[in-house]
Amino acid sequence: MVSGDGSDGSDGRGTGHRPHVIIIGGGFGGLNCALALDGDPVDVTLLDRKNYHLFQPLLYQVATAALNPADIAYPIRSVLRKQDNVRVLLADVQAIDPDRRTVIIDNGALTYDYLVVAAGAAHSYFGHDDWAHHAPGLKTIEDALKIRRRIYFAYEAAEREPDAELTREWITFVVVGGGPTGVELAGALAEIGLHTLARDFRTIDPTEVRVVLLEGQDRLLPTYPDKLSRIARSDLERLGVQVRTGAFVTGIDERGVWIGEERIPARTALWAAGVAASPLARSLGVPLDRAGRVLVDRDLSIPGHPEVFVVGDLAYLEIDGKPVPGVAQGAIQGGKHAAASIERLIEGHEALDFRFRDKGSMATIGRNAAVADTGLGQFSGFFAWLFWWVIHIVFLVGFRNRVVVVFAWFWSWLTFQRGSRLITGKYPSLPPVQSGLNAPAGLPALPPAAPADEIQSPPALH
Repeated sequence: MVSGDGSDGSDGRGTGHRPHVIIIGGGFGGLNCALALDGDPVDVTLLDRKNYHLFQPLLYQVATAALNPADIAYPIRSVLRKQDNVRVLLADVQAIDPDRRTVIIDNGALTYDYLVVAAGAAHSYFGHDDWAHHAPGLKTIEDALKIRRRIYFAYEAAEREPDAELTREWITFVVVGGGPTGVELAGALAEIGLHTLARDFRTIDPTEVRVVLLEGQDRLLPTYPDKLSRIARSDLERLGVQVRTGAFVTGIDERGVWIGEERIPARTALWAAGVAASPLARSLGVPLDRAGRVLVDRDLSIPGHPEVFVVGDLAYLEIDGKPVPGVAQGAIQGGKHAAASIERLIEGHEALDFRFRDKGSMATIGRNAAVADTGLGQFSGFFAWLFWWVIHIVFLVGFRNRVVVVFAWFWSWLTFQRGSRLITGKYPSLPPVQSGLNAPAGLPALPPAAPADEIQSPPALH
């Protein structure tokens, strides 16, 4: 909390007004920055195109129907309701003008004294944006629901498909990218077929599901220690996942994925291979890296503008020769650092360099299986899975969400079931049902359909 020159409500520079801080983004970075400014003599405006904070590390559980969207999202206004110096606006930020200290939003503009940009990242298809239609990524609730729809629709289509080869395509899933998201998705997809749906269908056998995980580098989880990468691969293969490293995707269409000249027939492909920074970064007029991230100074400000800070996935900074990872803990620490820097600037001091405290990385593979690289050491198996479970509950926003997720996970662990297997929204046409084909043993074949001209109209009601 600031004091001294700012205690009278001025900005410490003799202008006589409360400094206006604009925060773009209500994710981990932006929300923690706003919370850290609680009680300071500043007016904060938080802008986000959504009205909720999303706990992205659990998005894959929504995509695979282990959780509902509301379980991992919480209204931003509810988080900040007791913080009188914060105003939340639903807004789509279109550009930033650092020279004029102006943020351009839909149908308006806002000026600021200090700016924190925490706009996050989107999917990167490495110049093949046309793949996005066939292989959706996982960054938003809308993405998760689209993936959930594709996964469960694939099984429904397979149940109706009379052609054995096409049935195989429907229950083949390809995940592109062997980082934490890809590993977690692949493990969940295997468990859906092996456990969740094992007894739900009569024509197909869901346990014959084929999950293929593709990674361009020579091992899974490239940022993890080699030992944990090997364990993750072993755990996935134990679930039946086909892991292929050194596999570079060269094409994706609605019927499969290409690796060079080889084609993997699959009706469902999911993208977990790369991210690109928000295009908002380009409007700052400062140097960017190849992924579009802002090359920030050591205090997270942008060159030439000490009053503008960029945090989270949108920022690129190397500390001791290693880049700050684009994960939740990096965004949280960055948001808190930006708030502390603003407090120092208001008091007339220089901002301090950002120091990232790496608390480790974790990835879950499946039931009772995970890998963790933390300050406590490197470990895997049930203890790592339990540790992953506890950490995610602790950082989940909202008491109700924590209770619901604990119950949902315990129920899923106990019964092997997933509670939100809903196919919502628009989906493709189902394969035609042919009379007698694929009729399971013990059930009568469907009678042939009557010609249209032989169908009689029902009698009129009087």
